[in-house]
Amino acid sequence: MTLLTTVFAAIICTIIWYRGAPKSEMKVGHLCWMFWGASLMWFIDAIIEYGELGAEYFTPAPVDMLNDFYLGLSVVALGLIIWLVILLVKDPKGVVKAALFVKK
Repeated sequence: MTLLTTVFAAIICTIIWYRGAPKSEMKVGHLCWMFWGASLMWFIDAIIEYGELGAEYFTPAPVDMLNDFYLGLSVVALGLIIWLVILLVKDPKGVVKAALFVKK
C-alpha cells in the first residue's frame, strides 16, 4: 500500500507539473522528484520483501495493509510539507515578501 500511495501521488503530481510545464512557478517539479524517489524506494523494498516472503507477499493481513496505507499517507504528507517549505522560502510570486513588508 505504501508503494501504491506514493505512485498515485507521483502520477497526480506529474500530471499537474506537465500541464504547467513551461512555467514552473510553483516548484511542482521538486514535489514530483520527492514522490518518484519515494516510489522507487518502496519498489526496491517490495522486491526485497518478495524475495524474503515469496508468495506470502501477495496475501498480507488487513491490519498490515492499513498500517502500510497510513505510512504511505504519512510519506505523502511529509513530502507536501517539505514542498511547502521550499515554496515559502523561494517565494516565486513574492507573496511572502509582500506580506512581511507591507506598509501601513
